Amino acid sequence: MQTNGVIALRKRADYLKAAAGMRRSTPGFVLQIRNRGEEEPESIRVGITCSKKVGNAVTRNRAKRRLREVARLILPEHGRNGFDYVLIGRRHETASRDFATMLEDLRHALAEVHK
Repeated sequence: MQTNGVIALRKRADYLKAAAGMRRSTPGFVLQIRNRGEEEPESIRVGITCSKKVGNAVTRNRAKRRLREVARLILPEHGRNGFDYVLIGRRHETASRDFATMLEDLRHALAEVHK
C-alpha cells in the first residue's frame, strides 16, 4: 500500500531491523528509525504497531488509526527517502493525546534525528 509516497512496512524482518536502529520517545508514541542505505533509496516506508499494553482492541485500533494519520500528514514533508519509520503506540497516551500535539511530537522527533 502506498499513500503520498509513503509505503507501509509489511515484513517482520523490516520491523526488527528498525528496532535495531535509532529510537526517539515522545509522550504519545515511540519512533524507531532505520536508514536503509542503498536498498530502495527513493521511498519512505512506515510501520505502525500497538501491543496489548495500549489497551483493549477498540483502544488499540483507535491508536493505530491516529498514528497512521500522523504519519500520513507529516512523513511526506519531514521524512527522508531511504528511511524506515516505525511508530509504536503508548499505553493511555496514543489513543487520548491531543492530535495537534502528536503532529508536533513527530515533527520534533524527526527534526532531532535528521539534524
